[in-house]
Amino acid sequence: MEYHVPVLLEESVAGLNIDPDGVYLDLTFGGGGHAREILKRLSEGCLIGFDQDSDTLENVPKDDRFIFVNHNFRYLRNFLRYCGFEHADGILADLGVSSHEFDEAERGFSFRFDAALDMRMNRRNRLKATDVLNTYTEESLIHLFRDYGEVENARRLVSLIVKGREEKEIARSDEFLQVIAPCVPKLKEKKYLAQVFQALRIEVNGELEALEDMLQQAEMALRPGGRLVIITYHSLEDRIVKNFLKSGNFEGKVEKDFYGRVKKSFELVNRKVIVPTEEEVDRNPRARSAKLRIAEKL
Repeated sequence: MEYHVPVLLEESVAGLNIDPDGVYLDLTFGGGGHAREILKRLSEGCLIGFDQDSDTLENVPKDDRFIFVNHNFRYLRNFLRYCGFEHADGILADLGVSSHEFDEAERGFSFRFDAALDMRMNRRNRLKATDVLNTYTEESLIHLFRDYGEVENARRLVSLIVKGREEKEIARSDEFLQVIAPCVPKLKEKKYLAQVFQALRIEVNGELEALEDMLQQAEMALRPGGRLVIITYHSLEDRIVKNFLKSGNFEGKVEKDFYGRVKKSFELVNRKVIVPTEEEVDRNPRARSAKLRIAEKL
């Protein structure tokens, strides 16, 4: 089975507007699909690939133009400097979970398998999904599922979790599914469970905080004219990206200078968000919710 099928491959790499001698960052290396396509377009240039998941080490290409960083992308500017570069010509991020992480039962990312509730992208981190479920307060869990999973009946869901964990620690996905079964909508099981598991995953990995850090770092790391290319998969992260590219902040509040000119660091390259074609979705159903945004540093 392929490690991860790259989404919007041609569109995202084309969006980088690659200089063959430039410096580029692939912040979500994964199976290396986007990285290989970028390397094809480089001559004397350099590509730095980031991924906090140690499983991705097996996919690192033997190429003198490639540097691999086994860390979270929120520290991209420090690592860019460590590699000897002050600025990058382009930065690509394909957010979310890789197909490999979803398909490896033991990682605990999917409700399709019975496994320990782990969900850590970086297995060096301490916090696991089971810790969240068994130690967070009732109010914290309600906030988590409502804000990160957009779960409509979050209060009822959490009351079942609290009651279940009082009887026995919730350690595995099958145990969790049994505990919450009474509140899962009968005709929307998959969508509902995807929202619940998404919320846990975002919390375990601090995904939204890392995304905000990454965007601020990318703004400083890109040279003027450099491109920022980001693929999102759910409304929470897409809203953060959209607001930041539009206004330079995460609230989307446009600020103006003394002369009434909008203060911003990026110019959108694609005014309309790019989505996969029907053909791509047929080939790779996980691409269905993908949205591609491309911006140029001013």
